[in-house]
Amino acid sequence: MTRNPFFPHFNDLPTQLPIFPLAGAVVMPGVQLPLNIFEPRYLNMVNDALAGDRLIGMIQPRSETIEDEVPQIHRVGCAGRITSYSETSDGRIVLVLTGVCRFQVRRELETRRGYRRVEPDWERFTIDYQGSEGGMVDQEGFLTSLRAYCNLRHVEIPWDDAKKMPAGELVDLLCSHLPLEPEDKQALIETLDVKDRAELMRGLMDMASASSIGTAEHRH
Repeated sequence: MTRNPFFPHFNDLPTQLPIFPLAGAVVMPGVQLPLNIFEPRYLNMVNDALAGDRLIGMIQPRSETIEDEVPQIHRVGCAGRITSYSETSDGRIVLVLTGVCRFQVRRELETRRGYRRVEPDWERFTIDYQGSEGGMVDQEGFLTSLRAYCNLRHVEIPWDDAKKMPAGELVDLLCSHLPLEPEDKQALIETLDVKDRAELMRGLMDMASASSIGTAEHRH
């Protein structure tokens, strides 16, 4: 993956990061995530980010606290850079966040203008700046599992493009955009090596497909 020239160098990544806790929404390095921002606190966050380094940390709330006013967050997220945005006439901001680097939460900081912030630890994820090299252990098997899962979930994928994509780029794109359970997505973004991430994703897709078959057989 070619690094975006507008992205910060690893040593220039910030020591404080605004976060957007949102279940099921994850971003991975190099992957684009569209977001529709309308809550006042997150409009503040986006405006502050646009006035600074344009970085926002996507992080998932813990499922058991998701209904809380201030839900607990997972310890690993991914920072993305606002690479395009537009303002709407009804006061929303529609933007695209492009993943830069994953981080581990060292500690949470005081809120600013209503939004949450953390002190990120980037060291564990230097691999995100090195690129993902090498292929999958079994690319054909992975694509077979992906096809079965997409048929199950009615997900459309441009298969010719998918077959040509480097393994790391394909897996990270799927991490963000497949309709996997939030906890499954969390396990994927916390997995360092792309080969391990591909094997984990294949296992999750196979379990979903097997569960669907078992449910259908039980009904009959």
